[in-house]
Amino acid sequence: MKQKSDTTLGILFIIGSAFCFALMNLFIRLSGDVPTLQKCFFRNFFALVIAASSLLRTKTKFRIGEGNLKYLIVRSLAGGIGMVGNFYAVDHMAISDASMLNKLSPFFAIVFSYFMLKEQANLFEWLSVIAAFIGALFVAKPSFGMEMIPAAAGIMGGLGAGLAYTNVRILGKRGENSMIIVAFFSGFTTLMLMPPLLLHYQHMTPKQWLFLILTGTAAAGGQIFITKAYAKAAAKEISVYDFSIVIFAAIFGFLFLGQLPDLWSVIGYIIIIGTAVIKWRYSVKHAS
Repeated sequence: MKQKSDTTLGILFIIGSAFCFALMNLFIRLSGDVPTLQKCFFRNFFALVIAASSLLRTKTKFRIGEGNLKYLIVRSLAGGIGMVGNFYAVDHMAISDASMLNKLSPFFAIVFSYFMLKEQANLFEWLSVIAAFIGALFVAKPSFGMEMIPAAAGIMGGLGAGLAYTNVRILGKRGENSMIIVAFFSGFTTLMLMPPLLLHYQHMTPKQWLFLILTGTAAAGGQIFITKAYAKAAAKEISVYDFSIVIFAAIFGFLFLGQLPDLWSVIGYIIIIGTAVIKWRYSVKHAS
């Protein structure tokens, strides 16, 4: 019963995370021509303020569990790289396309979990990874021109997120506090991005400040929800619900940016989300 309850909570948390991250992508785009690394810095800075305030409010001591520091560092490095890739893609593609490429992360998580958690993947699961990347080709529309760079950045974002969430899963299994994970990531990446900010700071308007504050707020919500989700349940049980971000992003993109995905992207969405749904149903049936 407890496992079923944890899985249900994991599903609710991951849908909440998808909504928050779709909002984050919208706010990134609405903040305009601010450099990508500058957007990343303030996204993490404001998320750090929110995470630190939560720790202070709940009187939670910032104490890292024994042996967990290395996993927190890998989670933060991978998450930071993935975030930069995702932000760049969001700035240069339809936000639904960028969100779709970033959601390759569950398939990357299968690969990383195999090597890091020794979670065995069968032939069906490996075929699902291959199918997802075929779908990604439809979204990315590979070419040899500069227009391929945003799509490549989006795929890198998915890879970084997959490695990050694998380490979140490890930390969850080791009993690390989810707010400690969020606060460490936000603080680590804020420090990591400070040098380029100081060297290449670009003046921002009050409107851009507002959207970056909203970006950080939405990001903090997304981080908290997804950290709790992967701490409650294995990726193969709940990751399919993370694809709801594409629905949220498509709605936001249409309503606020006038964006509509093209036919190739829609085919890619169908392949990737369809693969995720089939894989999820297979996992549930196999588990029962």
